[in-house]
Amino acid sequence: MPNPASSPAIAELRERIAHLEGPGGRARSVLPFGLKDIDRRLPGGGLALGCLHEVAGGGNGAVDGAAAALFVAGIAARTRGKVLWVVTRPDLFAPAIAQAGLQPDRVIHVEAGDEKALLACFEEGLRHGGLGAVVAETARLSMTASRRLQLAAETSNTIGLALRRWRRQTEAGDFGQPTASVTRWRVSVLPSRPLPVPGLGRARWLVELIRCRAGESADFELEACDDTGRLALPSEVADGSPQKEIGRRIASR
Repeated sequence: MPNPASSPAIAELRERIAHLEGPGGRARSVLPFGLKDIDRRLPGGGLALGCLHEVAGGGNGAVDGAAAALFVAGIAARTRGKVLWVVTRPDLFAPAIAQAGLQPDRVIHVEAGDEKALLACFEEGLRHGGLGAVVAETARLSMTASRRLQLAAETSNTIGLALRRWRRQTEAGDFGQPTASVTRWRVSVLPSRPLPVPGLGRARWLVELIRCRAGESADFELEACDDTGRLALPSEVADGSPQKEIGRRIASR
């Protein structure tokens, strides 16, 4: 008789359980988005704490890059404690991330001289253990560096958010390379919903979960973070499928 322990299904189940467990076999705590359509796609029902996650803009422009930064700010805003935000370019705009719920008095802003120094600050912040989240804006992230960051996050149970930014097209291709991150996200700007009066409606994003360890990829049409860091599902997107809604819009033109 075949040994049940050698079954591929059993092996896959054990791997999924191992991914859900932290050091010492304890279940990892998570940070839910508060939206069933997203949380049900994530193992444990939310973003795993004590892990590394990657976020990038959907295109190469500044608009999608800003949306990705606000998406990250909304996640960090929903953690407890100070947030370390490390950059190499001095362009972090505090009023914008405050609108996504991350108030300036919670942010420790560090300007690193180069990518090497940035990654060192990122790792040290994750190992500290007294922070709610650590955000680092980086162009490149190798497998070796990401493994060090993932290990540091596991040690302190602090969430690490790698905000991928690049200055040139050649750096953008690095985002597709394998890393040790638990999830990888891409955020693109969509037209906001028209208002019955002159003005701009709440910003909308196409948020793509393009990699999820022990989970599946998915994408969502969402309303941008409010001043508490919360996302919202547009009322007309009832089935959680942004492709269908976008297809209906195109067909109606």
